[in-house]
Amino acid sequence: MNIQFSAPAVYWTEALPAGNGNLGAMVFGGIERERIALNEDTLWSGYPREWNNPGAREVLPEIRSLIAQGRYGEADQLSKQMMGPYTQSYLPLGDLNITMEHGQSVERGSYSRKLDLSAGVVSVQYGIGGVQYAREVFASHPDQVIAVRLTASREGALSFLARLDSPLRHSIRLEQEQFTISGHAPEHVDPNYYASAEPVRYGDSGASRGLQFQGRLAVIHEGGSLHAGVEGLHISGATSATLYFSAATSFDPLLRASSPERIPGEVTARIIQAAGSREYAAVLQDHLQDHRPLFDRVKLHLGPSKAPADLPTDQRIAEYGSSDPGLVELLFHYGRYLLIASSRPGTQPANLQGIWNQETRAPWSSNYTLNINAEMNYWPAEVCNLPELHEPFIDYIGALAVNGRKTAEVNYGARGWVAHHNSDLWAQTGPAGAYGDGDPVWAFWPMGAVWLTQHVWEHYLFSGDTDFLRETAYPVMKDAALFCLDWLIENEAGELITSPSTSPEHKFAAGGGLHAVSAAATMDLSLIAELFSNCMESAELLQTDEEFAGTLARAKERMLPLRVDRQGRLQEWSEDYPEEDIHHRHVSHLVGVYPGRLISEQSAPELFRAARTSLEIRGDGGTGWSLGWKISLWARFKDGNRAERLISNLLTLVRENETVRQRAAEGGVYANLFDAHPPFQIDGNFAATSGIAEMLLQSHQGFLELLPALPDSWPEGYVKGLRARGGYEVDIDWSNGSLSGAVVTASRTQTCRVLAGQQIQISEAGTGVGNVTVKDGIAEFPVEAGKRYILTVQE
Repeated sequence: MNIQFSAPAVYWTEALPAGNGNLGAMVFGGIERERIALNEDTLWSGYPREWNNPGAREVLPEIRSLIAQGRYGEADQLSKQMMGPYTQSYLPLGDLNITMEHGQSVERGSYSRKLDLSAGVVSVQYGIGGVQYAREVFASHPDQVIAVRLTASREGALSFLARLDSPLRHSIRLEQEQFTISGHAPEHVDPNYYASAEPVRYGDSGASRGLQFQGRLAVIHEGGSLHAGVEGLHISGATSATLYFSAATSFDPLLRASSPERIPGEVTARIIQAAGSREYAAVLQDHLQDHRPLFDRVKLHLGPSKAPADLPTDQRIAEYGSSDPGLVELLFHYGRYLLIASSRPGTQPANLQGIWNQETRAPWSSNYTLNINAEMNYWPAEVCNLPELHEPFIDYIGALAVNGRKTAEVNYGARGWVAHHNSDLWAQTGPAGAYGDGDPVWAFWPMGAVWLTQHVWEHYLFSGDTDFLRETAYPVMKDAALFCLDWLIENEAGELITSPSTSPEHKFAAGGGLHAVSAAATMDLSLIAELFSNCMESAELLQTDEEFAGTLARAKERMLPLRVDRQGRLQEWSEDYPEEDIHHRHVSHLVGVYPGRLISEQSAPELFRAARTSLEIRGDGGTGWSLGWKISLWARFKDGNRAERLISNLLTLVRENETVRQRAAEGGVYANLFDAHPPFQIDGNFAATSGIAEMLLQSHQGFLELLPALPDSWPEGYVKGLRARGGYEVDIDWSNGSLSGAVVTASRTQTCRVLAGQQIQISEAGTGVGNVTVKDGIAEFPVEAGKRYILTVQE
């Protein structure tokens, strides 16, 4: 479970990530000069502001009329008047720089740098002049600090200077031998793709509306001496030393605004005082006791590793790729590690780069992209047994629902709540596009709320927590459904459609041009139909809103049916238009297959076959996150070998200094296994993890499917600790490419259904054969909360 190298990182995408949900660190492992890039999850540009656009409501009827007449180019142009400002940007805090005073000449073969995923610790070791130097870096969730432990094997051999720096406006101070860096974030940062004369704009120092921030660094040393000054913390002649770093901003998560009552310096001082008063061993132990129980919940073995144990990870990727089962296991667990490191209860949800970003104008603002990427970040949370790490995203959805009610009313005169393509720390819900600069193919997409509700519903399905359903999930889902009822309009045939509508980031050809907006894109209809079904099922479970559920049922019945095009594909738009790019990275029209459950082999076999044809024609290329999505789609189509091919494509090494032309295709992973869109986006890591889980266990059709998409390249193995809908934890063993046994642990008393057939024998742990009935290949048996049930294959 190591990502390892035999040399320091040159590029950021070779550095090793640590995080505790709030603080992020990228460790370069330099010899004479160590750089640890730092982030704090609430450090964003901007402040709460008006992003709603009453002009959208005024032009909406005309846009709908243009679409009905097939005047798509004019509709595209007019839809730009529906947009609001761009979202704000996630920012870097700065760097912790450590200058060692031992020079650069390392003894040959002595250098190693690795991240131990199971421990959540980055370590660096090397020898100089017969002295062994070592560093340990971890981000402690219990103590809310980044800890850096430095040691030398010879007494008095450790001397270094540590200081903080930041690309943001800041000042430095020395406070009781602690080094602080304080400043304020810009009031506005334009996206990296938007050209403007002043892309980064600060407010006046004394009256800035931007967030205040502070980073604080303290050192505890054994032996030697400390000299603290504005140049940094200088340790001379020590044997060991521990640096503790803390950071905070003035962001108040309850107000979702900067608060004058939250003083960053007071927060960091309190945290550093608490951590520094304890022994390092105790801080490390508490970190391990917090991290390991989360990481150890799931075990995966796909076969013996082919790579030598000491092979650097970048070489392992380049030489072996997915042919090394151990590297696939590492990729799977890396996604789980990154979620543990970037999303904890009480923190902000993982953004486009998790919590790791070194650029003031990061790619796509390192924000929340709601037409796929933010959702993708949390696909592994439930199935991979990390449901509490889903909570920051669920809380954020609640904040969007509050803001989205005003957007629905102002922009569209609709009930309920709405969100669009992009959002940020401030939970922006209006369409981002600089009031007309953005292309509607990505800037106009009012289905964000609809897709996001799948997460609250899935959180319920995996847990069965009816209190959560009643108090949190259903109200958010119901309000999103209310918006949809008002957004749907009749076409000439009396069917309900959406208009204007886009298939995110993909244009169609009509009338001699390429266009974005039309009516009733398949993604819209799929998401809305699934939301209506989820609301109806919730109302029945909660014994409430019978009349509202009936309204949804009637509306769903009237919606324009999904269609199959002339090539046998699931049609992407309501008309059989040619697409801009037959191999386009987005497969938005397949959302009903995965992560949805609208289109399955049981519920809609014809559409299921057409969706498969669509994916076949789309091809196996794409950016990193696109490859990740396709893994799960092929898993749903029960083609394990095709899913494994996508894993192989993803495990293609991308080097930071290569151009696109030098690479065979887009997508792949960087040396540190970060997903390469390129550039870096973390969603591909999370999608790969959830995709591998989907190949081994599925539960979206109302029963458990064990090994639904096992590839030929994984003939022997096991997985332990995956979760399934219905409140189950599942262990699976297989041999010779076939299921050999499984254990199902129930969290509540109910009837368990397993796609099994006659060859499965089921018994309660420690007892005889249970009461099992088999119908249509599905075994049904009663289970009790907290008990384990053993499934064995009969010869």
